[in-house]
Amino acid sequence: MDLNIQMCIIQYYTHRPKPSQPTFEHDQQYKKLYRVYEWKNIQYGFPSEREREEVLRSGRYNPDSPIPIDIDVYYPPQGGAVRHFITTPRFGQGVPYSLAYVTQVQRENGSEIQAYPSYDWHKTHGGDCDGLTSVYRVHIDACGQMWILDSGEIEFVQHCAPQVVVIDLATNQLIHRYRLPEDTFKAKVSRFVTILADIQDPPPQGVCKDAYVYMADPTSKAIVVYDVKGNRSWRVENKFTYPDARFGTLTVAGESFELLDGAFALAITPNGLGLRRHLIFHALSNELELAIPLDVLQNSTRWQQGISSSLQEFVTLGRRGVQCGAHAVSRRGFWFCGFLEPIGIFGWNIQTPYARPNLQLLALNPDTLQFVSGMKIVTRPSDGQEELWLLSNRLQKVFGGTIDYKEINYRVQRCDVDDMLQGRGCAGS
Repeated sequence: MDLNIQMCIIQYYTHRPKPSQPTFEHDQQYKKLYRVYEWKNIQYGFPSEREREEVLRSGRYNPDSPIPIDIDVYYPPQGGAVRHFITTPRFGQGVPYSLAYVTQVQRENGSEIQAYPSYDWHKTHGGDCDGLTSVYRVHIDACGQMWILDSGEIEFVQHCAPQVVVIDLATNQLIHRYRLPEDTFKAKVSRFVTILADIQDPPPQGVCKDAYVYMADPTSKAIVVYDVKGNRSWRVENKFTYPDARFGTLTVAGESFELLDGAFALAITPNGLGLRRHLIFHALSNELELAIPLDVLQNSTRWQQGISSSLQEFVTLGRRGVQCGAHAVSRRGFWFCGFLEPIGIFGWNIQTPYARPNLQLLALNPDTLQFVSGMKIVTRPSDGQEELWLLSNRLQKVFGGTIDYKEINYRVQRCDVDDMLQGRGCAGS
């Protein structure tokens, strides 16, 4: 190699730009959120003991394989038991089903889960494309409909086309299905992980049939938009949906792993604030918080020029100097996200600049908030208050092979939004 080239390489690696390490002011007290569920390892239920033994023998169930990713909560409008749903995607083999509800049955490692809508939807492991192959996240809307994002792949083998499946939670019946066309994803590369349904006809006047659905595909660095009423979808991919290599090393509680994921977390500005509504998003492997107007995103003709489409419409809200995982926005416009360092939940009023002084550390807990991969804001019907729900999964230990199933690894926690913002203890804790 030419000596000048060698010197250039040495100088680059010596002086290459490094992500700035953020310093956030906080007290030393750890905030305790209300702990709803805890698991050392996920406890699966089966239709019968015979079925459990069969999937263990065949390798379709390996108790050490599943990793919970998402949480969502359903309050029946007429009262009744609250239902909690979690996802355990099929990153690889050994996961018997990837969407479940949590039961009241207690096992050695935590509460037992059962397949949703039923075990039959999952049992073929991608062999039946009318079932569910691998579910990463879900979104329950105001009409009690669960929007399910099925990636259709296991270990990047595309068994089925990615699909959106909608289930009526009152009846547990399928009410809608949409399979993504081939021009919206990249087989053997795409892995759809986040879904957000923006309902255009909400109750009480509407019935949640007119919607735009946004889907994050971080491994192929894109967002896909689905117009439900128009029955069509399109792909948004450009430099704003990409990761930043400087943030490709994720460190949580002193353990690091490599992940170069693009657009990942999705939220929308609520109605009623007098603001132009935007999709707020970020890549997992990036420090930028970004936004794009919904009216631009929903216009398919604006996205026909590939990676150069509508670049001028994207807004860089700001930088945080560190990665954060799942995020959500309350109806009054408060954004929440689980930061990797310091390990806690941060809040931001979206009507203020996205800058260090406006990013408030609301809950610090390096024990219970290690990698928040699931976050939802749910309205409690009894009093109309909003609840912040979180699922943390210590993903760094999964990637690093240091997970210890004698310890609590997975947690579902909650806190009222107002309690979080005002620094009060979480109700029920």
